[in-house]
Amino acid sequence: MTTDFVAEPLAEDALLLRFGESIDAAVNARVQLAARKLRAANLPGVVDIAPAYASLLLRFDPFARGDARGRGEPPHARLPGEIKTILRQPQSPDARAPTRMIEIPVCYGGDCGPDLADVAAHAGIAPDEVIACHAAAEYTVAMLGFAPGFPYLLGLDAALHVPRRANPRTRVPAGSVAIGGAQTGIYPGELPGGWHLIGRTPLVLFDPSRDPPALLAPGDRVRFRAIDAVAFARLVEHA
Repeated sequence: MTTDFVAEPLAEDALLLRFGESIDAAVNARVQLAARKLRAANLPGVVDIAPAYASLLLRFDPFARGDARGRGEPPHARLPGEIKTILRQPQSPDARAPTRMIEIPVCYGGDCGPDLADVAAHAGIAPDEVIACHAAAEYTVAMLGFAPGFPYLLGLDAALHVPRRANPRTRVPAGSVAIGGAQTGIYPGELPGGWHLIGRTPLVLFDPSRDPPALLAPGDRVRFRAIDAVAFARLVEHA
C-alpha cells in the first residue's frame, strides 16, 4: 500500500495520520488497512488506534517510547518513520480485511421513520423506492464517532443523498436509521441529531456490559433488511 500520509501531533500522547481530506471509499480503505497493519505490528507503547474517514489516530504512552526524552525529542518524533516501515511491509495474516457481514433489521417509515416521505420527495421517488434502494446496498463501516457505537456507513446510493435537516431534533430515539448528506448511520442511543430519520432497528448498537460494547466495528460490512412493525415489536421484546 502507499505510505503517503501527513503526521500531525495532537498532544504528547497522540498522533494523527492524515491520508486524505474527503469522504472517499478508496481513501477509507487505505485507512482501514493501515489500522490493521499497525494493530498487527504491536508498536511499543501504542494503546489505541482509531480510524476515521480519511485519518487514523494513534494514542500511546509517552513514557514507553524508548529514550526520546534523553534525546531531547518529543515522544512521537520517530513514530512516523516506524509507521512507514510497517506500512511498506507485505500484509500479514493478522492484517487481512475482516469478513464480518452484519444484517440490520429495520422498520422503515411511520413512527419509526418520520422523515421517509421527505427523503422520497427530495429524491423524486416513492417512499417504497427509498426503502428498496436503501436496503439494496451493501455498506462498509467507515468509522465510529459522534457517540459511542455510532457507525458512519459508506455505500449510500447517490439518489438518496439529502441535506441535513434545517432544524435538528433535540431527541432522536435509539436505533434510528438516518441519512445526512451522502452518509447513512444508526443512532446508538437517544441523542440530539439533524439527520433524516427513515427507519429504526430493534438491535442494541452499544452496550457497555458487552465485550466489545459496540455492535459494529470499522471495516464491517452491513446490509439492511426491511421488517414490519409487528416484527420490530417482537424483536424489541426479546432484545
